[in-house]
This record gives sequence, structure tokens and C-alpha cells, in this order.
Amino acid sequence: MTRRPAALLALLALLLTAPVALAHEGNPNYRSVVKTVTPATKGATFEILNFDDRVLLHNTSGQDVEVFGYENEPYAEIKADGTVLVNTNSRAYYLNEDRQGETAVPKDLPAEPQWKELSKSGRFEWHDHRMHWMGAGDPPQLKDKGEETLIDNWEIPIKVGDQPGQVAGTLTWVPLDSGGLPLGAIFAFAGLIILLSIAVFVVRRRRGAPSEDVAKEPAEAW
Repeated sequence: MTRRPAALLALLALLLTAPVALAHEGNPNYRSVVKTVTPATKGATFEILNFDDRVLLHNTSGQDVEVFGYENEPYAEIKADGTVLVNTNSRAYYLNEDRQGETAVPKDLPAEPQWKELSKSGRFEWHDHRMHWMGAGDPPQLKDKGEETLIDNWEIPIKVGDQPGQVAGTLTWVPLDSGGLPLGAIFAFAGLIILLSIAVFVVRRRRGAPSEDVAKEPAEAW
């Protein structure tokens, strides 16, 4: 009988952490979209995750693909064999640790790249502050929140093999259909209510049930 409350508590903890996970996603009012990749390379794809949150590079092109940081320094590279490397001497390595770029950057970083291997998956995703809005308030381009508005045209410099190029895209404000909570948060809250109701029912039933010793005791005959 102890397994059921433990399982309920585990599910409860999972649902309680759902809103926290949602808080780390992108802003649903913004849409960052990749428009062009040059040089166009079959097998080297870039996409935006969670509205405007992260960039995902997947390289199966058979060529090295390098991404450059905010000062045009080498930042990350996916080798032709799928090895994913990041330059720990790049400012972008630290600034891209969180969405707001608040991670402290060490002073006097060497210019020579220091490559750190992350995986051999051929996939690399990161917060790139060039493709989402970084301001504390609304962008000046946004005059009417009820209208779809182009906020910015962004570019991320890259190199495919020996060819320099760029990933170019747009950031757009998109009004939501309603002013309510995001759909994921609504489902998480509904699940929490259901789980709490089940927990209360089980606890009350356990308290009202006779103990096993009493249940096994034979009834007296009169």
C-alpha cells in the first residue's frame, strides 16, 4: 500500500516542476525564423527551437561547419565526422549559457581558440542573442501589440568548409489569440488539480479502511 502514495508524490513533483520548465522556453509572442543559409549546403540545417529560444545546427553534410561569436571569433564547430566542439576562449561560450546573457565572462580571454569536445552527435544548440529580443521592455518597433510586427532582421556568421557565409532570419512579434496562460501551463495546472484530487481520495480511503488485523478477526456469533 505504500507504493501508491509514493507514486502520487512523484507525479505531483513532476507537475510542480512543469511551470518551471515552461519558464525557460522562448517567448510565444515572438517568432524567430531562419530564412536563408549561405552557402546552401545539403545536410547542414539550422532551425529555431521554442519560438525564439535557441538555434539548432545539425550537420550531416560531410564538411566542417563553424559558427562565429559576437566579435567574429570562432565559437563552435561541428566536424565532418559529427564531432561537436566549442571554443572556451570565446565570449559567446559564456554569454550563451543563459537566455539573457548574464553569465560573467572571464577577463583577458586568449585569442587562440581552446576547443572543448561536447559530443559526436553532429548536433549543437545554443542561445544566440542575435536572433531574439534582449531588451527589458518592448522593442521600439512594437507600436501595436495586436498587430504582427517585424522586429529585426538578424544574421549569424558561419563557415562551411572553406566558404564563409551566414544564417539570416527574421524576428517578428505575433499577437496571441488570447491573453491567457500558455497552453502547456494550462495543461500542467489541470493535471495538478486532478492529481491532488486523487491524492485526497486515496488518503481519505486509507484512513477510513479497517486495519488488516481487524479485518482478519472473526466476527463473534451471538
